[in-house]
Amino acid sequence: QVQLVESGGGLVQAGGSLRLSCVASGSIFRLTMYWYRQAPGKQRDMVASITSDLSTNYADSVKGRFTISRDNAKNTVYLQMNNLKPEDTAVYYCRATYLANNYWGQGTQVTVSS
Repeated sequence: QVQLVESGGGLVQAGGSLRLSCVASGSIFRLTMYWYRQAPGKQRDMVASITSDLSTNYADSVKGRFTISRDNAKNTVYLQMNNLKPEDTAVYYCRATYLANNYWGQGTQVTVSS
């Protein structure tokens, strides 16, 4: 069982930046790591992913603004968010998968004011 704890959310003005962190309770070496977000009344959507071999994928809405990265030595995945927009406001969740295993964090709130 892997526990995931997100941090780094907060209130920021449009155009600002935040860096989210997700710390795992165990090794993430083999895990594919994701960031998802869920705005009020909307479904939870994938924002970015990074595989164990460092392949990345991004939602079209965040390409060029967000960057996902990982530090296996620290069991941590990051989401650097630049040029934030009010529509980026959501609860951001970390997810990890390996084979049939699937883990979620509790989420961190990001609010972008206009």
